[in-house]
Amino acid sequence: MTELKELTDPTYVPPKENLLNRFFYRLLNDKRDLPFIYLTLKITFMMLPLGIALYLPFVKGISWWIIAAAYFTFNNFIFKGPFGLMLHCTSHRKFFKSNYDVLNHYLPWVIGPFFGQTPETYYSHHVWMHHLENNLEEDRSSTMKYKRDSFGDFLIYFFDFLFFGMFRLMNYFSSKQRNNLIVNCLTGEFLFIALCVGLSFVNFPATLVVFILPFIISRFIMMLGNWTQHAFVAPEDPGNAYKNSITCVNTKYNHKCWNDGYHISHHIRMGMHWTQHPEFFQEHMNEYVSNKAIVFTGIGYLTVFWLLMRKKYQALAKHALNLNRSFSGDEEFIQVMKHRLAPIRS
Repeated sequence: MTELKELTDPTYVPPKENLLNRFFYRLLNDKRDLPFIYLTLKITFMMLPLGIALYLPFVKGISWWIIAAAYFTFNNFIFKGPFGLMLHCTSHRKFFKSNYDVLNHYLPWVIGPFFGQTPETYYSHHVWMHHLENNLEEDRSSTMKYKRDSFGDFLIYFFDFLFFGMFRLMNYFSSKQRNNLIVNCLTGEFLFIALCVGLSFVNFPATLVVFILPFIISRFIMMLGNWTQHAFVAPEDPGNAYKNSITCVNTKYNHKCWNDGYHISHHIRMGMHWTQHPEFFQEHMNEYVSNKAIVFTGIGYLTVFWLLMRKKYQALAKHALNLNRSFSGDEEFIQVMKHRLAPIRS
C-alpha cells in the first residue's frame, strides 16, 4: 500500500477567453463543460464522416478496409471512453441551456448510435434505476449475487444483461409505474434495431462495423465498468457508497474520461460536476478512512478488472492508498477486499 502525496486529477481551470468560447458559453448550461463541445465537434467531423463513407457505393476494395479500420480505431480506441463518460455526465447534468434544449438530443440520438448507445436507454437505466437502487437487490444491474473475482461469473453477468437486461429494466419501470421511461427506452431500442436491420439490407459489412460491433462492445465495456466499480461490496452495509464502490485517483483515465474514477463520490452526490470530485475526495477524507474505502492510485478500472480476474490481490494492494493508515498493511487490505468480493444473497 502507499500514501497519498498529492492529487493530479483534473479540476476546473478557466480556459483562455476567445470569441468562439464566448459563443459556446451562451449555449452551455455550465461553462465548465466547454471541453464537451470540442469533443463533440471532433467526433462529428472526424469519426462520423468515416462511418457514413463506408456506405457510399464508390468506396470499395482496399479503400473501404482502410476507412473501416480508421473508423473502428476512432470509435473503440480513441473516442469511446471520452464519449461514453461525456454522455454519462450530460445525463446527470443538462448539457445545453433550456433555450437550446433541442441540442440536448444530439448526443443520445445522433452521435450515440454510432457508439452502440441506443437512444434514451442509458439515461433511463443509469439515472432512474441504477442510482436510485444503488447496486442493491432491486438494481437490475446489481453485482451483489456474483463472485466478483470470477471471470466465469462476470460472463454470466454480461450475457444476462446483453440478452435480458432490457426485459428486466422494463419490469423494474413497470413496478415503479414509470411508463414514460418504458416508452422512451423501447422507442430508442427498437429504432436502433430497425436502423441496423434496414441498413444491413443496404450494406451489411458497413452496418456491422459502424453500428453492430460498437453496440456489443459498448455493452460489454459498460458492464465491465459497473462490475469493477461495484466489485467490492461490504455484506454488512451494502448500501453504503463508501463500502460498495471504489475510487481510482491519479490515473490517466481520469484526464481522458472526466474523473470517472471517482465512483464513491459519484454515488454519494450523483449531480456533482466532474471537476469537483478531487476536491470532495480531499474534503471528506475522514469518511473514506472511517469506512475503510477502497481507493486505488495510478490505475483505472480496466487494470483493476484485469488484476481482479487473475486474483492478483497483492498487485491490487500495491496500487491501493492507505489513507491516514486506515489499514494496518497489505494483509489487512487484502482481507477486506476478499470479504467484500464474496457473493451476497438475500
